[in-house]
Amino acid sequence: MAKFNQPDPRNEGTFVHIGGELLKREDAKISVLDSLVQGGDGVWEGLRVYNGKIFQFEEHIDRMFNSAKAMHFQGVPSRNEIKEAVFSTLKANDMYDGVHIRLTLSRGLKTTSGMNPELNTSGCCLIVLPEFKPPVYGNEGIKLITSSIRRNSPQCLDSKIHHNNLINNILAKIEANLAGADDALMLDIDGFVSETNATNVFLVKNDILKTPFPDSCLPGTTRAMIMKIARDEGITLEERRLSLVEFQAADEVFTTGTMGELSHVVELDGRQIGNGALGPITTLLQALYAEKTLNEGIEIPR
Repeated sequence: MAKFNQPDPRNEGTFVHIGGELLKREDAKISVLDSLVQGGDGVWEGLRVYNGKIFQFEEHIDRMFNSAKAMHFQGVPSRNEIKEAVFSTLKANDMYDGVHIRLTLSRGLKTTSGMNPELNTSGCCLIVLPEFKPPVYGNEGIKLITSSIRRNSPQCLDSKIHHNNLINNILAKIEANLAGADDALMLDIDGFVSETNATNVFLVKNDILKTPFPDSCLPGTTRAMIMKIARDEGITLEERRLSLVEFQAADEVFTTGTMGELSHVVELDGRQIGNGALGPITTLLQALYAEKTLNEGIEIPR
């Protein structure tokens, strides 16, 4: 288990929202006939709460709606219903800072076991799971290995659907665990870098910031924020196909994601990245991102 992702005792006895009900965490269950159980048939988002506000809340809801539409979900809750479910769950738990929310939308309950979505007649089931949880990587820097598992191509399953079928990522994470690394870098089916099993990736070479096209990876909300910050700061940014060698020979490499924010990479496949320390451009972007998390977001009603 990741050293910065240990269970927090403050989460014991907290409330979870499932299908319109607030239930104690230990009692929060879904049916064996729910689509998540039957086929991992759901979409999800990760949200983070800072200083009484939910950061990039609208962007995450937009992506959830886009994923649900691509999956042809029926009976999707409205934007206001999702917001109210999240707000009421946070209020019930007195959670207003240092919180991560796993927001999941299942296709819902089936009338009998089976793959066919026509067996779903009750509409979607919304799950709001908030936890006291700091960024998962800390600030020591992370080590990556390159996975043998390829990231899904749009030819197979478009990664722009933020779905619950995560076996592809889990197999890569297993490789990282067995290698003693923090995460695994994943390539696309043509051998170019896509993302890690859990985050988007950037590199810096000769003061130029570079990131892969979001062809076989999720175009993350944190990724988009960092790209905007970089452009606003006048940092040269390239979005293009990037090879593994370019990452191994980079001056700086960092990952982005809601769970881990910005985390600098100190080693990739046994090769030290740069001088092994936090680089200047990563440092600048971390600071500017942290400033936004403290000042932006949708305020949680109390």
